[in-house]
Amino acid sequence: MIPKNKYPKIPLAQTIIAICKAKGLKHIVISPGSRNAPLTIGFVSNSFFKCYSIADERCAAFFALGIAQQLSEPVAVVCTSGSAVLNYYPAVAEAFYSQIPLVVISADRPQDKIDIGDGQTIRQENVFSNHIINSANLTENVSEENDIAIQYALHLAVSQKGPVHINVPFEEPLYETVDEILVTPKWASFESKAQSSFVLKEEDVKRWNSSRKKLILVGESKPNIIEESIINFLAKDNSLIVMTEKTSNLHHDSFVSHIDTIITPFTEEEFSYFKPDILLTFGGMVVSKRIKAFLRKYKPNEHWHVDTLRAYNTYGSLTKHFQTDIQTFFKELLTPNSSYEEGYNLKLQEIIQLRKNKTISYLSEIPFSDFKVFDFITKSLPNNCQLQISNSSAIRYLQLLNIDKSITVFCNRGTSGIDGSTSTAIGAAVASDRQTVFITGDISFFYDSNALWNNYIPKNFKIILINNNGGGIFRILPGHKEDEVFNTYFETSHSLNAKHLAKMFGFNYQRATNLEELESELSLFFLKEDKPSLLEINTPEKINDKILLDYFKNLK
Repeated sequence: MIPKNKYPKIPLAQTIIAICKAKGLKHIVISPGSRNAPLTIGFVSNSFFKCYSIADERCAAFFALGIAQQLSEPVAVVCTSGSAVLNYYPAVAEAFYSQIPLVVISADRPQDKIDIGDGQTIRQENVFSNHIINSANLTENVSEENDIAIQYALHLAVSQKGPVHINVPFEEPLYETVDEILVTPKWASFESKAQSSFVLKEEDVKRWNSSRKKLILVGESKPNIIEESIINFLAKDNSLIVMTEKTSNLHHDSFVSHIDTIITPFTEEEFSYFKPDILLTFGGMVVSKRIKAFLRKYKPNEHWHVDTLRAYNTYGSLTKHFQTDIQTFFKELLTPNSSYEEGYNLKLQEIIQLRKNKTISYLSEIPFSDFKVFDFITKSLPNNCQLQISNSSAIRYLQLLNIDKSITVFCNRGTSGIDGSTSTAIGAAVASDRQTVFITGDISFFYDSNALWNNYIPKNFKIILINNNGGGIFRILPGHKEDEVFNTYFETSHSLNAKHLAKMFGFNYQRATNLEELESELSLFFLKEDKPSLLEINTPEKINDKILLDYFKNLK
Protein backbone atom coordinates (compact mmCIF):
# COMPACT_ATOMS: atom_id res chain seq x y z
CA MET A 1 0.00 0.00 0.00
CA ILE A 2 1.33 3.45 -0.93
CA PRO A 3 1.74 5.65 2.17
CA LYS A 4 -0.55 8.64 2.39
CA ASN A 5 0.82 12.14 1.91
CA LYS A 6 3.52 10.97 -0.47
CA TYR A 7 4.18 12.77 -3.71
CA PRO A 8 5.90 11.62 -6.90
CA LYS A 9 9.40 13.06 -7.11
CA ILE A 10 8.95 14.08 -10.75
CA PRO A 11 7.88 17.76 -10.75
CA LEU A 12 5.63 17.46 -13.80
CA ALA A 13 3.60 14.73 -12.09
CA GLN A 14 3.31 16.94 -9.00
CA THR A 15 2.03 19.76 -11.19
CA ILE A 16 -0.74 17.60 -12.67
CA ILE A 17 -1.81 16.32 -9.25
CA ALA A 18 -1.89 19.84 -7.80
CA ILE A 19 -3.89 21.30 -10.69
CA CYS A 20 -6.43 18.43 -10.80
CA LYS A 21 -7.03 18.83 -7.08
CA ALA A 22 -7.38 22.60 -7.31
CA LYS A 23 -9.87 22.27 -10.18
CA GLY A 24 -11.98 19.70 -8.32
CA LEU A 25 -11.30 16.74 -10.62
CA LYS A 26 -12.03 14.09 -8.02
CA HIS A 27 -12.68 10.76 -9.77
CA ILE A 28 -9.59 9.08 -11.27
CA VAL A 29 -9.78 5.78 -13.16
CA ILE A 30 -6.31 4.25 -13.42
CA SER A 31 -5.21 1.58 -15.87
CA PRO A 32 -2.19 -0.09 -14.24
CA GLY A 33 1.18 0.39 -15.91
CA SER A 34 4.74 1.53 -15.32
CA ARG A 35 5.18 4.77 -17.25
CA ASN A 36 2.17 6.30 -15.47
CA ALA A 37 3.56 5.33 -12.03
CA PRO A 38 4.29 8.94 -11.01
CA LEU A 39 0.66 9.87 -11.65
CA THR A 40 -0.69 6.74 -9.98
CA ILE A 41 1.41 7.42 -6.85
CA GLY A 42 0.29 11.05 -6.76
CA PHE A 43 -3.43 10.37 -7.17
CA VAL A 44 -3.70 7.29 -4.94
CA SER A 45 -1.71 8.78 -2.06
CA ASN A 46 -3.86 11.92 -1.90
CA SER A 47 -7.09 11.45 0.04
CA PHE A 48 -8.86 14.12 -2.04
CA PHE A 49 -9.09 11.76 -5.02
CA LYS A 50 -11.43 8.80 -5.42
CA CYS A 51 -9.35 6.29 -7.39
CA TYR A 52 -10.39 3.15 -9.25
CA SER A 53 -8.16 0.48 -10.79
CA ILE A 54 -9.49 -0.98 -14.06
CA ALA A 55 -6.98 -3.14 -15.94
CA ASP A 56 -8.61 -3.17 -19.39
CA GLU A 57 -8.15 0.32 -20.85
CA ARG A 58 -11.23 0.20 -23.07
CA CYS A 59 -13.38 -0.83 -20.11
CA ALA A 60 -11.68 1.77 -17.91
CA ALA A 61 -12.56 4.61 -20.27
CA PHE A 62 -16.21 3.58 -20.57
CA PHE A 63 -16.40 3.06 -16.80
CA ALA A 64 -15.16 6.65 -16.38
CA LEU A 65 -17.67 7.76 -19.03
CA GLY A 66 -20.50 6.23 -16.99
CA ILE A 67 -19.41 8.12 -13.88
CA ALA A 68 -19.16 11.39 -15.80
CA GLN A 69 -22.54 10.72 -17.44
CA GLN A 70 -24.21 10.59 -14.05
CA LEU A 71 -22.28 13.33 -12.24
CA SER A 72 -22.06 15.78 -15.18
CA GLU A 73 -18.51 16.59 -14.13
CA PRO A 74 -15.05 15.69 -15.49
CA VAL A 75 -13.67 12.23 -14.73
CA ALA A 76 -10.08 11.27 -15.57
CA VAL A 77 -8.62 8.10 -17.03
CA VAL A 78 -4.88 7.54 -16.61
CA CYS A 79 -2.75 5.07 -18.57
CA THR A 80 0.79 4.06 -19.42
CA SER A 81 2.52 4.74 -22.74
CA GLY A 82 2.16 2.90 -26.03
CA SER A 83 -0.97 1.17 -27.29
CA ALA A 84 -2.74 1.62 -23.94
CA VAL A 85 -3.99 5.07 -24.86
CA LEU A 86 -5.44 3.82 -28.17
CA ASN A 87 -7.84 1.59 -26.24
CA TYR A 88 -9.45 4.74 -24.82
CA TYR A 89 -10.50 5.89 -28.29
CA PRO A 90 -14.02 4.33 -28.48
CA ALA A 91 -14.99 6.03 -25.22
CA VAL A 92 -13.36 9.31 -26.34
CA ALA A 93 -15.50 9.28 -29.49
CA GLU A 94 -18.62 8.50 -27.46
CA ALA A 95 -17.82 11.33 -25.05
CA PHE A 96 -17.28 13.71 -27.99
CA TYR A 97 -20.67 13.04 -29.57
CA SER A 98 -22.53 12.70 -26.26
CA GLN A 99 -20.97 15.88 -24.82
CA ILE A 100 -19.48 14.19 -21.74
CA PRO A 101 -16.38 15.67 -19.99
CA LEU A 102 -13.87 12.79 -20.10
CA VAL A 103 -10.23 13.70 -19.27
CA VAL A 104 -7.59 11.37 -20.74
CA ILE A 105 -4.17 11.65 -19.07
CA SER A 106 -1.64 9.46 -20.88
CA ALA A 107 1.94 8.93 -19.76
CA ASP A 108 4.47 9.02 -22.60
CA ARG A 109 8.16 8.53 -23.31
CA PRO A 110 10.21 11.72 -23.75
CA GLN A 111 10.16 13.08 -27.27
CA ASP A 112 13.69 11.85 -28.09
CA LYS A 113 12.57 8.24 -27.46
CA ILE A 114 9.78 8.31 -30.05
CA ASP A 115 10.34 6.53 -33.38
CA ILE A 116 13.83 5.24 -32.57
CA GLY A 117 12.80 1.66 -31.85
CA ASP A 118 12.35 2.08 -28.09
CA GLY A 119 9.83 -0.23 -26.42
CA GLN A 120 6.21 0.66 -25.75
CA THR A 121 6.28 3.88 -27.73
CA ILE A 122 3.91 5.22 -30.35
CA ARG A 123 3.11 8.72 -31.61
CA GLN A 124 0.76 9.73 -28.79
CA GLU A 125 0.58 13.47 -29.39
CA ASN A 126 -2.76 14.50 -30.93
CA VAL A 127 -3.75 10.84 -31.27
CA PHE A 128 -7.46 11.70 -30.78
CA SER A 129 -7.36 14.76 -33.04
CA ASN A 130 -10.61 14.02 -34.91
CA HIS A 131 -12.72 13.54 -31.77
CA ILE A 132 -11.28 15.74 -29.05
CA ILE A 133 -12.07 19.17 -27.64
CA ASN A 134 -8.44 19.87 -26.75
CA SER A 135 -5.05 18.13 -26.85
CA ALA A 136 -2.44 19.34 -24.35
CA ASN A 137 0.96 17.97 -25.38
CA LEU A 138 3.19 18.72 -22.41
CA THR A 139 6.96 19.04 -22.39
CA GLU A 140 9.08 17.09 -19.93
CA ASN A 141 10.24 19.99 -17.80
CA VAL A 142 8.12 22.11 -15.48
CA SER A 143 7.04 25.28 -17.24
CA GLU A 144 4.40 27.95 -17.22
CA GLU A 145 3.29 26.69 -20.64
CA ASN A 146 2.56 23.25 -19.18
CA ASP A 147 0.63 24.77 -16.27
CA ILE A 148 -1.54 26.81 -18.60
CA ALA A 149 -2.09 23.90 -21.02
CA ILE A 150 -3.30 21.57 -18.26
CA GLN A 151 -5.68 24.15 -16.82
CA TYR A 152 -7.00 25.13 -20.23
CA ALA A 153 -7.76 21.49 -21.09
CA LEU A 154 -9.72 21.03 -17.85
CA HIS A 155 -11.54 24.31 -18.44
CA LEU A 156 -12.63 23.21 -21.93
CA ALA A 157 -13.79 19.78 -20.73
CA VAL A 158 -16.36 21.63 -18.62
CA SER A 159 -17.21 24.63 -20.78
CA GLN A 160 -17.34 22.72 -24.08
CA LYS A 161 -18.76 19.49 -22.58
CA GLY A 162 -16.43 16.97 -24.12
CA PRO A 163 -13.25 14.90 -23.92
CA VAL A 164 -9.75 16.37 -23.58
CA HIS A 165 -6.34 14.72 -23.79
CA ILE A 166 -3.30 15.59 -21.66
CA ASN A 167 -0.17 13.76 -22.87
CA VAL A 168 2.61 13.68 -20.27
CA PRO A 169 6.24 12.61 -21.01
CA PHE A 170 8.17 11.03 -18.11
CA GLU A 171 11.76 9.85 -17.90
CA GLU A 172 12.94 7.17 -15.49
CA PRO A 173 13.23 6.73 -12.52
CA LEU A 174 9.43 6.66 -12.12
CA TYR A 175 8.73 5.39 -8.61
CA GLU A 176 10.64 7.79 -6.36
CA THR A 177 8.60 9.78 -3.84
CA VAL A 178 9.02 12.83 -1.62
CA ASP A 179 7.21 14.00 1.49
CA GLU A 180 6.13 17.38 0.23
CA ILE A 181 5.15 19.01 -3.01
CA LEU A 182 7.97 20.93 -4.66
CA VAL A 183 6.13 22.87 -7.35
CA THR A 184 3.96 25.97 -7.38
CA PRO A 185 1.85 25.97 -10.55
CA LYS A 186 1.24 29.20 -12.40
CA TRP A 187 -2.51 29.70 -12.00
CA ALA A 188 -4.67 31.02 -14.81
CA SER A 189 -8.32 31.86 -15.22
CA PHE A 190 -10.24 31.39 -18.43
CA GLU A 191 -13.40 33.20 -19.29
CA SER A 192 -16.07 31.15 -20.94
CA LYS A 193 -17.66 32.73 -23.95
CA ALA A 194 -19.89 35.40 -22.54
CA GLN A 195 -23.49 34.26 -22.49
CA SER A 196 -25.55 37.33 -23.01
CA SER A 197 -29.12 37.24 -21.80
CA PHE A 198 -31.05 35.26 -24.37
CA VAL A 199 -33.86 37.14 -26.06
CA LEU A 200 -35.93 35.52 -28.76
CA LYS A 201 -36.82 37.74 -31.68
CA GLU A 202 -40.43 38.79 -31.83
CA GLU A 203 -40.68 37.56 -35.41
CA ASP A 204 -39.75 34.02 -34.28
CA VAL A 205 -42.40 34.06 -31.56
CA LYS A 206 -44.99 35.23 -34.08
CA ARG A 207 -43.97 32.59 -36.59
CA TRP A 208 -44.29 29.88 -33.93
CA ASN A 209 -47.68 31.08 -32.74
CA SER A 210 -49.10 31.40 -36.23
CA SER A 211 -47.99 27.95 -37.37
CA ARG A 212 -50.70 25.25 -37.45
CA LYS A 213 -48.25 22.34 -37.72
CA LYS A 214 -45.39 22.33 -35.25
CA LEU A 215 -43.35 19.27 -34.31
CA ILE A 216 -40.98 19.05 -31.33
CA LEU A 217 -38.57 16.11 -31.50
CA VAL A 218 -36.57 15.43 -28.33
CA GLY A 219 -33.31 13.49 -28.45
CA GLU A 220 -31.27 12.02 -25.61
CA SER A 221 -31.68 14.21 -22.51
CA LYS A 222 -31.11 14.24 -18.78
CA PRO A 223 -34.21 14.06 -16.57
CA ASN A 224 -35.96 17.23 -15.37
CA ILE A 225 -34.47 19.65 -17.89
CA ILE A 226 -37.89 21.27 -18.38
CA GLU A 227 -40.27 22.46 -15.68
CA GLU A 228 -43.56 20.60 -15.33
CA SER A 229 -45.51 23.79 -16.06
CA ILE A 230 -43.86 24.08 -19.48
CA ILE A 231 -44.52 20.42 -20.27
CA ASN A 232 -48.20 20.91 -19.47
CA PHE A 233 -48.30 24.09 -21.56
CA LEU A 234 -46.89 22.23 -24.57
CA ALA A 235 -49.39 19.42 -24.11
CA LYS A 236 -52.35 21.81 -24.42
CA ASP A 237 -51.35 23.18 -27.83
CA ASN A 238 -53.30 21.27 -30.46
CA SER A 239 -51.16 22.73 -33.26
CA LEU A 240 -48.16 20.99 -31.70
CA ILE A 241 -46.96 17.37 -31.66
CA VAL A 242 -44.20 16.40 -29.22
CA MET A 243 -42.23 13.25 -30.03
CA THR A 244 -39.92 11.71 -27.43
CA GLU A 245 -37.75 8.64 -27.09
CA LYS A 246 -37.01 6.60 -23.99
CA THR A 247 -33.61 8.32 -23.74
CA SER A 248 -35.38 11.72 -23.79
CA ASN A 249 -36.50 11.19 -20.16
CA LEU A 250 -39.42 13.52 -20.87
CA HIS A 251 -42.96 12.40 -20.23
CA HIS A 252 -46.57 13.41 -20.81
CA ASP A 253 -49.52 11.22 -21.71
CA SER A 254 -50.21 13.22 -24.87
CA PHE A 255 -46.62 13.07 -26.15
CA VAL A 256 -45.67 10.50 -28.80
CA SER A 257 -43.34 8.13 -26.95
CA HIS A 258 -43.46 5.26 -29.50
CA ILE A 259 -42.36 7.04 -32.67
CA ASP A 260 -41.79 3.97 -34.85
CA THR A 261 -45.08 2.41 -33.79
CA ILE A 262 -46.96 5.55 -34.79
CA ILE A 263 -45.32 6.55 -38.06
CA THR A 264 -44.16 3.29 -39.68
CA PRO A 265 -47.65 2.39 -40.97
CA PHE A 266 -48.33 5.92 -42.32
CA THR A 267 -49.65 6.17 -45.84
CA GLU A 268 -48.10 8.67 -48.22
CA GLU A 269 -51.09 10.90 -47.59
CA GLU A 270 -50.52 10.78 -43.83
CA PHE A 271 -46.80 11.45 -44.16
CA SER A 272 -47.63 14.47 -46.29
CA TYR A 273 -50.24 15.72 -43.83
CA PHE A 274 -47.97 15.39 -40.79
CA LYS A 275 -45.04 17.16 -42.42
CA PRO A 276 -44.39 20.05 -39.99
CA ASP A 277 -44.15 23.71 -40.86
CA ILE A 278 -41.65 24.13 -38.01
CA LEU A 279 -39.50 21.36 -36.57
CA LEU A 280 -38.03 22.21 -33.16
CA THR A 281 -35.34 19.85 -31.84
CA PHE A 282 -33.28 19.67 -28.67
CA GLY A 283 -31.30 17.02 -26.82
CA GLY A 284 -28.73 14.58 -28.16
CA MET A 285 -28.84 11.82 -30.74
CA VAL A 286 -32.15 10.36 -31.94
CA VAL A 287 -32.52 6.57 -32.15
CA SER A 288 -35.41 6.23 -34.59
CA LYS A 289 -34.33 5.73 -38.20
CA ARG A 290 -37.93 6.09 -39.32
CA ILE A 291 -38.37 9.61 -37.99
CA LYS A 292 -35.10 10.61 -39.66
CA ALA A 293 -36.27 9.15 -42.97
CA PHE A 294 -39.64 10.91 -42.63
CA LEU A 295 -38.16 14.35 -41.93
CA ARG A 296 -35.50 14.01 -44.62
CA LYS A 297 -38.10 13.19 -47.26
CA TYR A 298 -40.87 15.49 -46.03
CA LYS A 299 -38.68 18.39 -45.02
CA PRO A 300 -40.10 20.98 -42.62
CA ASN A 301 -40.23 24.54 -43.86
CA GLU A 302 -38.00 25.48 -40.93
CA HIS A 303 -35.85 23.50 -38.52
CA TRP A 304 -34.88 25.17 -35.24
CA HIS A 305 -32.38 23.53 -32.91
CA VAL A 306 -31.79 24.58 -29.31
CA ASP A 307 -28.41 23.80 -27.69
CA THR A 308 -25.80 25.89 -25.91
CA LEU A 309 -23.01 24.48 -28.10
CA ARG A 310 -23.91 22.52 -31.24
CA ALA A 311 -26.54 22.10 -33.92
CA TYR A 312 -26.42 19.15 -36.32
CA ASN A 313 -28.17 19.43 -39.67
CA THR A 314 -29.59 15.92 -39.24
CA TYR A 315 -32.59 16.39 -41.55
CA GLY A 316 -31.02 18.61 -44.20
CA SER A 317 -33.23 21.57 -43.32
CA LEU A 318 -31.58 23.40 -40.39
CA THR A 319 -32.48 27.10 -40.46
CA LYS A 320 -31.78 28.38 -36.93
CA HIS A 321 -29.51 27.45 -34.02
CA PHE A 322 -30.56 29.02 -30.74
CA GLN A 323 -27.53 28.90 -28.41
CA THR A 324 -29.24 28.66 -25.05
CA ASP A 325 -30.68 25.99 -22.77
CA ILE A 326 -34.13 24.66 -23.57
CA GLN A 327 -35.72 25.92 -20.35
CA THR A 328 -34.68 29.50 -21.13
CA PHE A 329 -35.77 29.11 -24.75
CA PHE A 330 -39.27 27.95 -23.88
CA LYS A 331 -39.74 30.74 -21.37
CA GLU A 332 -39.07 33.18 -24.21
CA LEU A 333 -41.07 31.31 -26.82
CA LEU A 334 -44.25 30.27 -25.05
CA THR A 335 -46.82 33.00 -24.66
CA PRO A 336 -50.61 32.76 -24.43
CA ASN A 337 -51.57 31.94 -27.98
CA SER A 338 -54.24 30.39 -30.11
CA SER A 339 -54.46 26.61 -29.71
CA TYR A 340 -56.12 25.31 -32.83
CA GLU A 341 -59.01 23.06 -31.89
CA GLU A 342 -58.88 20.89 -34.98
CA GLY A 343 -56.21 19.19 -36.98
CA TYR A 344 -52.58 18.38 -36.31
CA ASN A 345 -52.26 16.95 -32.79
CA LEU A 346 -55.87 15.86 -32.36
CA LYS A 347 -55.71 13.79 -35.52
CA LEU A 348 -52.55 12.10 -34.29
CA GLN A 349 -54.10 11.32 -30.89
CA GLU A 350 -56.74 9.24 -32.67
CA ILE A 351 -53.97 7.29 -34.43
CA ILE A 352 -52.10 6.81 -31.14
CA GLN A 353 -55.10 5.18 -29.51
CA LEU A 354 -55.62 2.89 -32.51
CA ARG A 355 -51.96 1.80 -32.46
CA LYS A 356 -52.09 1.27 -28.70
CA ASN A 357 -55.04 -1.11 -28.97
CA LYS A 358 -53.41 -3.07 -31.79
CA THR A 359 -50.12 -3.32 -29.87
CA ILE A 360 -51.82 -4.71 -26.76
CA SER A 361 -53.66 -7.26 -28.87
CA TYR A 362 -50.55 -8.30 -30.82
CA LEU A 363 -48.34 -8.70 -27.75
CA SER A 364 -50.92 -10.90 -26.09
CA GLU A 365 -50.84 -13.35 -29.02
CA ILE A 366 -47.14 -13.70 -29.91
CA PRO A 367 -45.01 -16.62 -28.66
CA PHE A 368 -41.96 -16.43 -26.38
CA SER A 369 -39.51 -14.19 -28.26
CA ASP A 370 -37.38 -11.07 -27.88
CA PHE A 371 -40.40 -8.78 -28.25
CA LYS A 372 -42.42 -10.79 -25.70
CA VAL A 373 -39.52 -10.76 -23.25
CA PHE A 374 -38.97 -7.02 -23.56
CA ASP A 375 -42.67 -6.40 -22.99
CA PHE A 376 -42.60 -8.53 -19.83
CA ILE A 377 -39.39 -6.97 -18.49
CA THR A 378 -40.46 -3.36 -19.01
CA LYS A 379 -43.64 -4.03 -17.03
CA SER A 380 -41.57 -5.54 -14.20
CA LEU A 381 -38.82 -2.94 -13.75
CA PRO A 382 -38.58 -1.41 -10.26
CA ASN A 383 -39.87 2.14 -9.98
CA ASN A 384 -37.24 4.87 -9.58
CA CYS A 385 -34.43 2.70 -10.93
CA GLN A 386 -31.78 3.82 -13.38
CA LEU A 387 -32.08 1.85 -16.62
CA GLN A 388 -28.95 1.48 -18.72
CA ILE A 389 -29.46 -0.24 -22.05
CA SER A 390 -27.14 -1.49 -24.76
CA ASN A 391 -27.27 -0.51 -28.40
CA SER A 392 -28.54 -2.33 -31.47
CA SER A 393 -31.83 -4.25 -31.03
CA ALA A 394 -32.10 -3.69 -27.25
CA ILE A 395 -32.62 0.08 -27.43
CA ARG A 396 -34.94 -0.33 -30.44
CA TYR A 397 -37.25 -2.79 -28.68
CA LEU A 398 -37.38 -0.48 -25.68
CA GLN A 399 -38.62 2.32 -27.96
CA LEU A 400 -41.77 0.32 -28.72
CA LEU A 401 -42.84 -0.28 -25.13
CA ASN A 402 -43.88 1.56 -21.97
CA ILE A 403 -41.86 2.08 -18.81
CA ASP A 404 -42.78 3.84 -15.60
CA LYS A 405 -42.15 7.60 -15.65
CA SER A 406 -39.99 7.34 -12.54
CA ILE A 407 -37.35 5.31 -14.44
CA THR A 408 -34.46 7.21 -16.04
CA VAL A 409 -32.94 5.78 -19.23
CA PHE A 410 -29.37 6.04 -20.53
CA CYS A 411 -27.69 4.59 -23.61
CA ASN A 412 -24.41 5.30 -25.43
CA ARG A 413 -26.02 6.92 -28.46
CA GLY A 414 -23.15 9.28 -29.31
CA THR A 415 -21.60 6.70 -31.60
CA SER A 416 -24.26 3.98 -31.06
CA GLY A 417 -21.54 1.35 -30.54
CA ILE A 418 -21.86 -1.90 -28.62
CA ASP A 419 -18.28 -1.80 -27.38
CA GLY A 420 -18.63 -0.27 -23.92
CA SER A 421 -22.26 -0.60 -22.87
CA THR A 422 -21.63 -2.83 -19.85
CA SER A 423 -18.64 -0.80 -18.65
CA THR A 424 -20.62 2.43 -18.93
CA ALA A 425 -23.53 0.92 -17.02
CA ILE A 426 -21.23 -0.18 -14.19
CA GLY A 427 -19.59 3.26 -13.99
CA ALA A 428 -23.03 4.86 -13.91
CA ALA A 429 -24.11 2.47 -11.14
CA VAL A 430 -21.06 3.42 -9.07
CA ALA A 431 -21.90 7.11 -9.42
CA SER A 432 -25.63 6.77 -8.70
CA ASP A 433 -27.49 6.20 -5.45
CA ARG A 434 -30.31 4.48 -7.35
CA GLN A 435 -30.54 0.82 -8.26
CA THR A 436 -29.15 0.30 -11.76
CA VAL A 437 -30.62 -2.25 -14.15
CA PHE A 438 -28.71 -2.96 -17.36
CA ILE A 439 -30.52 -4.64 -20.27
CA THR A 440 -28.26 -5.99 -22.99
CA GLY A 441 -28.12 -8.33 -25.94
CA ASP A 442 -25.71 -11.25 -26.14
CA ILE A 443 -23.24 -9.83 -28.66
CA SER A 444 -22.91 -6.56 -26.75
CA PHE A 445 -22.49 -8.43 -23.46
CA PHE A 446 -19.84 -10.91 -24.55
CA TYR A 447 -17.98 -8.23 -26.51
CA ASP A 448 -17.60 -6.16 -23.33
CA SER A 449 -17.34 -9.02 -20.83
CA ASN A 450 -14.10 -7.63 -19.35
CA ALA A 451 -16.35 -4.96 -17.85
CA LEU A 452 -17.13 -7.46 -15.09
CA TRP A 453 -13.42 -7.51 -14.14
CA ASN A 454 -14.19 -4.69 -11.74
CA ASN A 455 -14.01 -4.44 -7.95
CA TYR A 456 -16.49 -1.57 -7.61
CA ILE A 457 -19.77 -3.07 -8.83
CA PRO A 458 -22.61 -2.27 -6.38
CA LYS A 459 -24.39 -5.24 -4.87
CA ASN A 460 -27.75 -4.05 -6.24
CA PHE A 461 -26.47 -3.86 -9.85
CA LYS A 462 -28.58 -6.03 -12.16
CA ILE A 463 -27.82 -7.32 -15.66
CA ILE A 464 -30.62 -8.73 -17.81
CA LEU A 465 -29.00 -10.55 -20.71
CA ILE A 466 -31.25 -11.47 -23.63
CA ASN A 467 -29.39 -14.20 -25.48
CA ASN A 468 -30.73 -15.22 -28.89
CA ASN A 469 -27.38 -16.69 -29.99
CA GLY A 470 -26.39 -13.96 -32.40
CA GLY A 471 -26.76 -10.43 -33.66
CA GLY A 472 -30.48 -10.64 -34.28
CA ILE A 473 -30.77 -7.08 -35.55
CA PHE A 474 -29.13 -8.14 -38.83
CA ARG A 475 -32.12 -10.38 -39.51
CA ILE A 476 -34.38 -7.34 -39.33
CA LEU A 477 -32.28 -5.15 -41.63
CA PRO A 478 -32.74 -5.31 -45.42
CA GLY A 479 -30.50 -7.82 -47.19
CA HIS A 480 -30.88 -10.76 -44.80
CA LYS A 481 -30.28 -14.12 -46.49
CA GLU A 482 -30.20 -17.43 -44.62
CA ASP A 483 -26.77 -18.76 -45.61
CA GLU A 484 -23.34 -19.45 -44.14
CA VAL A 485 -21.97 -16.01 -44.99
CA PHE A 486 -24.81 -14.24 -43.18
CA ASN A 487 -24.78 -16.52 -40.14
CA THR A 488 -20.99 -16.34 -39.71
CA TYR A 489 -20.04 -12.83 -40.73
CA PHE A 490 -23.13 -10.74 -39.97
CA GLU A 491 -25.27 -12.40 -37.33
CA THR A 492 -22.21 -13.96 -35.62
CA SER A 493 -24.07 -17.11 -34.55
CA HIS A 494 -22.74 -18.67 -31.34
CA SER A 495 -23.66 -21.05 -28.51
CA LEU A 496 -22.21 -19.10 -25.58
CA ASN A 497 -23.89 -18.59 -22.24
CA ALA A 498 -22.97 -16.37 -19.29
CA LYS A 499 -23.11 -18.90 -16.46
CA HIS A 500 -19.37 -19.40 -16.05
CA LEU A 501 -18.60 -15.69 -16.53
CA ALA A 502 -21.06 -14.89 -13.77
CA LYS A 503 -19.44 -17.40 -11.45
CA MET A 504 -15.91 -16.21 -12.26
CA PHE A 505 -16.77 -12.59 -11.50
CA GLY A 506 -18.89 -13.25 -8.41
CA PHE A 507 -22.40 -12.58 -9.76
CA ASN A 508 -25.59 -14.31 -8.76
CA TYR A 509 -26.78 -16.17 -11.85
CA GLN A 510 -30.30 -17.05 -12.95
CA ARG A 511 -31.63 -18.37 -16.25
CA ALA A 512 -34.98 -18.46 -18.01
CA THR A 513 -35.93 -20.22 -21.26
CA ASN A 514 -39.69 -19.61 -21.36
CA LEU A 515 -42.27 -17.15 -20.06
CA GLU A 516 -43.16 -19.21 -16.98
CA GLU A 517 -39.50 -19.44 -15.94
CA LEU A 518 -39.01 -15.75 -16.65
CA GLU A 519 -41.92 -14.79 -14.43
CA SER A 520 -40.60 -16.95 -11.61
CA GLU A 521 -36.94 -15.91 -11.91
CA LEU A 522 -37.63 -12.20 -12.33
CA SER A 523 -39.63 -11.99 -9.13
CA LEU A 524 -36.55 -13.20 -7.20
CA PHE A 525 -34.03 -11.35 -9.34
CA PHE A 526 -34.82 -7.84 -8.10
CA LEU A 527 -34.92 -8.94 -4.46
CA LYS A 528 -31.37 -10.32 -4.29
CA GLU A 529 -28.89 -7.75 -3.03
CA ASP A 530 -26.10 -9.83 -1.47
CA LYS A 531 -24.02 -9.35 -4.63
CA PRO A 532 -24.52 -8.22 -8.26
CA SER A 533 -26.92 -10.39 -10.25
CA LEU A 534 -27.23 -11.57 -13.84
CA LEU A 535 -30.39 -12.98 -15.37
CA GLU A 536 -29.85 -14.70 -18.72
CA ILE A 537 -32.94 -15.14 -20.86
CA ASN A 538 -32.56 -17.52 -23.80
CA THR A 539 -34.90 -16.62 -26.65
CA PRO A 540 -35.34 -18.35 -30.02
CA GLU A 541 -32.78 -17.43 -32.65
CA LYS A 542 -34.86 -17.36 -35.81
CA ILE A 543 -38.39 -16.11 -35.15
CA ASN A 544 -37.68 -12.68 -33.69
CA ASP A 545 -37.31 -10.88 -37.01
CA LYS A 546 -40.63 -12.21 -38.33
CA ILE A 547 -42.46 -11.33 -35.10
CA LEU A 548 -41.15 -7.76 -35.19
CA LEU A 549 -41.79 -7.22 -38.89
CA ASP A 550 -45.27 -8.71 -38.57
CA TYR A 551 -45.93 -6.27 -35.73
CA PHE A 552 -45.49 -3.30 -38.03
CA LYS A 553 -47.58 -4.98 -40.74
CA ASN A 554 -50.32 -5.64 -38.18
CA LEU A 555 -50.43 -1.96 -37.22
CA LYS A 556 -51.71 -1.10 -40.68
